[in-house]
Amino acid sequence: MISSEEKPEREDRMKAALLDPAAVFGEPENVPGHPDYSKAEKIAILRQWEYDATEEDVALEEGMPGDETGMLRRVLIVLGELAGPLDMERVSPNKQHGLRSSKSDDAK
Repeated sequence: MISSEEKPEREDRMKAALLDPAAVFGEPENVPGHPDYSKAEKIAILRQWEYDATEEDVALEEGMPGDETGMLRRVLIVLGELAGPLDMERVSPNKQHGLRSSKSDDAK
């Protein structure tokens, strides 16, 4: 059980992980094995990382300077391993796609 003193610190770490997953974990492959986060939290972190990587890919596609990193592919592989197969048939019409797991209960 988390003590009342540890709870704000844990919430701060989770907020930091959602704001900048790369700064907290370094690589997407480090997320699944991290002992401080639940499966649902790890999936949320990876979904944020997916969004961030997609934003970078869209910027490159639109001609902004930068280099292709392959980060989106790496994040999607890790997310698929953690949440289950991604449903490529049901994607959002925007460039960020909004991929979802084919399992309806991926966050449980």
